[in-house]
Amino acid sequence: MRFSDFPFLRYLPFLVAGVVCAQGAVPIPQSVIFLFIGIAWLAYLILIWRSNDFTRLSLPILAYVSLFSLGYFLAKNQSGLNDRSWDMRLDEADSYLARVSKHDIEKPNSFENQLEIIAFRDSRGWKKSKGEVLVYHKGKKPLLPGQVLWVANSPEEIPSPIFPDEFDYRGFLAGKNIHFRQFIGEKFKVIDSAEVDLPKYWITNFRKKLGSLIELKVPQPESQQIAAALLLGQKENLDKDIKNAYAETGTMHILAVSGLHVGIIYAILLFPLKGIRLKPNQRKMYLTGVILLIWTYAVLTGFSPSVIRAATMFSLFTAGQMRKRKPSSFNILAFSAILMITLNPAVIFEVGFQLSYAAVAGILLIQPLILRYWLPPNRVMEYCWQLTTVSIAAQLATFPLSVYYFHIFPSYFLLANLVVIPLSFIVMSVGIAFLSLSWVPGLVDLLGWAVGGLIWLQNWLTRAIQFFPGGNLDRLTITISGMILVWGICIVWANWEFGNRRKMVYLTLFLFSVWSGERLYREINRADQELLIFSGEKGILLDFTLGNRHFSWNESFPPEQISYAIDPNRIAEQRPQVIEPSLASENDSLVQFPVWDLAMNPTSKTFFWNKQKPKRIQEITQSTIREREVIDSLRVSIGAFRVVF
Repeated sequence: MRFSDFPFLRYLPFLVAGVVCAQGAVPIPQSVIFLFIGIAWLAYLILIWRSNDFTRLSLPILAYVSLFSLGYFLAKNQSGLNDRSWDMRLDEADSYLARVSKHDIEKPNSFENQLEIIAFRDSRGWKKSKGEVLVYHKGKKPLLPGQVLWVANSPEEIPSPIFPDEFDYRGFLAGKNIHFRQFIGEKFKVIDSAEVDLPKYWITNFRKKLGSLIELKVPQPESQQIAAALLLGQKENLDKDIKNAYAETGTMHILAVSGLHVGIIYAILLFPLKGIRLKPNQRKMYLTGVILLIWTYAVLTGFSPSVIRAATMFSLFTAGQMRKRKPSSFNILAFSAILMITLNPAVIFEVGFQLSYAAVAGILLIQPLILRYWLPPNRVMEYCWQLTTVSIAAQLATFPLSVYYFHIFPSYFLLANLVVIPLSFIVMSVGIAFLSLSWVPGLVDLLGWAVGGLIWLQNWLTRAIQFFPGGNLDRLTITISGMILVWGICIVWANWEFGNRRKMVYLTLFLFSVWSGERLYREINRADQELLIFSGEKGILLDFTLGNRHFSWNESFPPEQISYAIDPNRIAEQRPQVIEPSLASENDSLVQFPVWDLAMNPTSKTFFWNKQKPKRIQEITQSTIREREVIDSLRVSIGAFRVVF
């Protein structure tokens, strides 16, 4: 097995590198990039006709440079299109017209929806506009896709994160092309409903109809939520407790429509071929129908990255079956990634995309290595062993990303997956029959009851595993070099019998040295005494570090914001979740802290250094660190500040 046997796997890193470099590189006109790509391809075609050694070396280099440039061009082009897709003048509007994009999502005190701006009005009259607004309303009737609304007041631009490591809600919504939000209450009017029944809203309305059928026929609210997530990809209404149960047992992938669900659909559709002999033309027609049904399911469930990846892979596998060929799984995986990045370069920064491809790569690379360690004596044990090896391989490949983004690791993921995955297969099989036969009276009620009962059992087992002692390791952290080290060791393990072992050992030692060097650098630069100031709109929170001891003091900082605004930084800096409260005393208008010899004026947000002056003061954000001048006092604005003593 040679790396050169997987051309798309060789092309993918250069395309990805171009997209990544486009995020922070010096702006280059798109016309220049496009011209460079054209010249490169012209040179490539000319060199094809040559046959000397120089040409054989030049061709791959030129091809890789062209792929890098293409990735850069696609990312910059998408960035330009995104910047032109919304109107910054909307904050000047006193009212606007917008078209409803989706069906309502019920929230605790309101309904959430998404509007597409048509025009807005300011002091000079009406102007055409564009942009997406996330709205919350309290209308007496639900909003329907296609309705045109008149909305009072102007939407607000979604603010950027204030503190380091804080969840970037603005960036998350920008990835969905949403840049504004507004609570409109009842300050709107439906002025047109002519487009509600147009064909472009058919899929949205059909999904809503199926969701209503689940609510009507499946008993228990929790079972309804899981059924909608499993069968339709509708996760918006999932209860927080049930989401935590699946996350802490390592089975959250069950609730997010992914390659697992597409694989189940694929297995169900191919099952008839095992018992029926078809002529070649009939087999091709049936397999073509399978491909169409897979993509129909992908569209119906919301076209998520993992579903597109799985649909592309299974479509290519099916096309290979038509030609009685078995294409390389690695090539198919890489080709599907190239296709998705070409259509949407920003997809590589989505967590779902990264987890999905890491999981499949781990299964393809590592699962065969684990599988050969034991030969089960019967089919039942073989099935359990295969499911176990798949879970281990996927977990080995994805746990660095899970720890990096979510800071947790489920201890009982093997047991949970052995129980929940077979149950989810049965749930989906019965659920598909339930949705397909919803027109049959009596049978639909029976199938709905069966779906509800199976999901109740699945939830009960998931919660039982959740409460096992030591079931969830939380507040974990990992660096980029740590992730690369884990993946590098997995690759070395997978290629140990095929590659040059001396080079594999050198690669492992190099990765260990990089990881150790980064840890040593971070430890050397870690301050023994520092003060972190988190200054928000409503209050200030202080975190003190004295060697291995940590203290905290809160001046009106909202407790409900700590979990997403400050706790991510505490995890990244390896500070404990429960911190000792700092002692403080009030003297006139100042608050004195005995931890260090300093005082604070809460009204003016000014800190005064007494005998012990700081060595360094930094203003820190998500991506930058700005040095501040060290003087006798520090007046803070909204943001985060690090004071090193």
